[in-house]
Amino acid sequence: MASDVDTAPLVGRAGQVATLRSALLDDVGPGQTAAVFLTGESGVGKTRLLREVGDGLRAAGALVLTGGCLDIGDASPLHPLLQALRRFDADLTASHARTSSAVRGLLRMFAEETGGPDGAGALLERVSRGLNLVAQGRPLVLVLDDLQWVDRSTRQLLLYLLAGLGDLQLSVLAAVRSESLQGAHPLRRVLTELRRLRSVRVLDLAPLDRADTQRLAAEIVGGPLGVETAESVWQRSGGNPFVVEELARDLRDGRDGLSDTVREVFLARVNALPEPAHAVVHAVAAGVEPVAHWLLAEVTRLPEQELIDAVRAAVAHRLLVSDGDGYRLRHRLVAEVLAHELLPAERSALHRRYAEALTAAPAELHQARLAHHWRLAGEPARALPAAVSAAEEAERLHGYAEAHRHWTVALQLAGVQPTGASATTTGMSPPDGGVVDRADLLRHAAEAAHHCGEHARALALLEELATTTADGAAPACALHIRRARYLAAAGRSAPAEAEYRRALAAADCTSRERATAAAHLAELLLHLGRYADAGDRAREALALAAEVDGSVPEVVVASMALGFSEAYLEDPDTGLAVMREALDTAERAGRPEDVACAYLHLAELLTGPLNILEEGVVVARRGAERVAELGLGRTYETRLLAIATNGLFRVGQWAEAEKVVAAALRHRPSGADAVELLLARCRLSVGYGDIEAADRDLEAVATVLAGGGARHVIPLLTLRAGLAMWQGRHDLARQAVQRGLTESRSDDVGILAALVWHGLRAEAEAYGSRTVPVDRTAVRRLREVAERVARKSEHAVRSVRDVVDGFLALCDAELSRVDGSSDPELWARSVSEWERRHHPYPAAYSRLRQAEALLARRSRTATAGKLLRQAYQVAQQLGAVPLSTEIRTLAGRARVQLEEHGASVEGRPPAGAEPTSDELAMLTAREREVLAAVAEGLTNKEIGQRLFISERTIGVHVSHIFDKLQVRTRVQASAIFLRNRPE
Repeated sequence: MASDVDTAPLVGRAGQVATLRSALLDDVGPGQTAAVFLTGESGVGKTRLLREVGDGLRAAGALVLTGGCLDIGDASPLHPLLQALRRFDADLTASHARTSSAVRGLLRMFAEETGGPDGAGALLERVSRGLNLVAQGRPLVLVLDDLQWVDRSTRQLLLYLLAGLGDLQLSVLAAVRSESLQGAHPLRRVLTELRRLRSVRVLDLAPLDRADTQRLAAEIVGGPLGVETAESVWQRSGGNPFVVEELARDLRDGRDGLSDTVREVFLARVNALPEPAHAVVHAVAAGVEPVAHWLLAEVTRLPEQELIDAVRAAVAHRLLVSDGDGYRLRHRLVAEVLAHELLPAERSALHRRYAEALTAAPAELHQARLAHHWRLAGEPARALPAAVSAAEEAERLHGYAEAHRHWTVALQLAGVQPTGASATTTGMSPPDGGVVDRADLLRHAAEAAHHCGEHARALALLEELATTTADGAAPACALHIRRARYLAAAGRSAPAEAEYRRALAAADCTSRERATAAAHLAELLLHLGRYADAGDRAREALALAAEVDGSVPEVVVASMALGFSEAYLEDPDTGLAVMREALDTAERAGRPEDVACAYLHLAELLTGPLNILEEGVVVARRGAERVAELGLGRTYETRLLAIATNGLFRVGQWAEAEKVVAAALRHRPSGADAVELLLARCRLSVGYGDIEAADRDLEAVATVLAGGGARHVIPLLTLRAGLAMWQGRHDLARQAVQRGLTESRSDDVGILAALVWHGLRAEAEAYGSRTVPVDRTAVRRLREVAERVARKSEHAVRSVRDVVDGFLALCDAELSRVDGSSDPELWARSVSEWERRHHPYPAAYSRLRQAEALLARRSRTATAGKLLRQAYQVAQQLGAVPLSTEIRTLAGRARVQLEEHGASVEGRPPAGAEPTSDELAMLTAREREVLAAVAEGLTNKEIGQRLFISERTIGVHVSHIFDKLQVRTRVQASAIFLRNRPE
């Protein structure tokens, strides 16, 4: 079945195309026959695949005859062959007179056939001889579509020819609609006979997988689909290409609902079912999939054998599939189609039967289904307790997204007032006599929204709760604490801090609540980089918690804040010991948020101030796996993966960092979680030179960070400055740095030192470019801040001083550039500082500047060349395009070769050398992935969709690959990949 506008690309069928080409041409010798019968449901892409394979075989030199069968039984003998011959004759030109004569002779034979006494056998032999004349020694391929409607004569011809009785090199490619081969269909017997031949194969064409479904839809829409949209297309289509194309065109053209074409196709298939199977499909469409066999029996009320026969028919018609001990629709779209075919009373009755059957067989995991069916049966009072139970059940299993959904349903059900009820009723009574309090539902819904990352929704529900309990029923302190937690998670640090302080000042605050507020305030101050204040609040929280029973959560949060503060300001070993003990306490208690909090701060400390990067990345990734098990994937897992990304970036594993970011982005984080991840991704984009992606991420972070603290704002402005410098906008870089210097309420001298370096670098770049005058006032201020950072770092622990010393070395060297006499010795010291810390990027940058300083002084040219080659090797391995470009520019001016004689620094063979097995050795893991996709013939857009990377980033990777392999075209790059690919 082809779409009415069949312009969509062929997606996800490369393997089948290769298999069919091999089976029908490459593996068929002279005088041999072969056949492939392609089966599959309607719309799965059989006709499109036949056309694609036929075109390929024709281009390879085969003579391809294409025909189709008609749904008119045996009324037209040999119709597909006759149609194929007529089409072929119409396409022949005057230069093919001999072939045309043979074709027309065969057509005349059919026209003059009288059905004489020699019978069908003689006719088949004459057809075989005629086809041999038409082929003229070439391989002949007969392509037949819709073979389920094949006439009797054509069936006999296929048996005759494929048995090798016609002395003809012949291949047959035929498509068969699976759902049509029911009962005693005559083609079933033919296929059974033909399967006995070794040269005959039957291939079932499966629907597209999730990734290919998304690729096809994106091609038709003209751009990548949002996560929810892509999931909807996948669920509704079941991977059926025809349905995917129709849904994608509706999206592209802005149409709502189903197209009439899709609706009629599925209705025709359902209406072709026997009556019991028709009822079964309607029942499954109304159920929550998968529908267990026992439940389907209760709802349909069919005898067992009749039910089995009905299910078998629905499966055979490709409408149902088995799923464990139950069934589901092959396409969820069928449910949408059938929803309009039942009367409202019929739908309600069906849902009531489901609800009654589930009520009679109580089980915890039935509660969500029970709520669903009672609600659609028009019984909100009976659905409400089930929805509450389903939400509680989801929370016990750490399924916070599901819990949030169930609590939301419960709120909707609680708002449905029975006839005659008062408008001021705040609860409703379920059949068991209990009363569900709306304020309680709001509390649960808000907390579930918070846990699953729906921070704006959590705040909205909390405000509704505050309004509902405005008469003082809810303690003000508890509301302040909740609001503060939700605001902090949403990235609104300043109002969150104010709420915590209001909670501590509230008259109704209990000792337990004071401990909670103090502990979480300590954690917030930690996020803001105010480590001394965080330590003070943490000690206060621990003292309060000691007076309260069952205060493990407060102890864990406060201990993590205290340990971080002590590790940064006093003694790393002592602080780490406190934090690891808190992690053990959290694991023993088993409260998800405490475990997540402990992993988060431990990983932050290791990858940040303490610079123990390898261990920090391991802790972050292990923590991410753990919190994912606890249902906090969208929130804490995202932040832990962002921390892992930062650590990988610093140690130079950019390709791996990119994979981690892609995995985290699938959670679609929001609030502070999104800030951490977008900043991490932006570091990669700035390093790669993907200006558009970096700018987009920075704008998103700036929007979220309204009211944020220095711990996020300073890195944001530092990245903004770095991006502006690669763009040559030194004035914008200066503005970003000056804004960052106003953020003074942070003890984190590391991030401040990085900002100062960027400020001095911007002034040095301005001096070197002569396009923008150096701002001497800004330089003086930056000197003062650098000196203040140096003084403050003297009192910090050794690991913190190490990081700060690296940035201060960069600052000293940049100052020498600003003064007009770039000092190679200062740059050499910076190289040494960053090499010692295993940070390849700043070390490579420092080598570039050291070489620049040496060349400016016209001294030690050989040393300068060596430094440039070393820097270039690192920049190429990282994929740092702007840095590589600057190195090449300097090397070009100085006439320095970036390749040694005989071999390049990256291991690339010299010109004219024989290709070696390590031609790809200089490529990163991500670049190899991209090159493999390029060799498949994919476009940048298609590669980006496969690897979950922007098209622009793919372009950056392709540029790196071309540069490293010294090629100019995708064909040249593909050739290198293919000759170096492992066998």
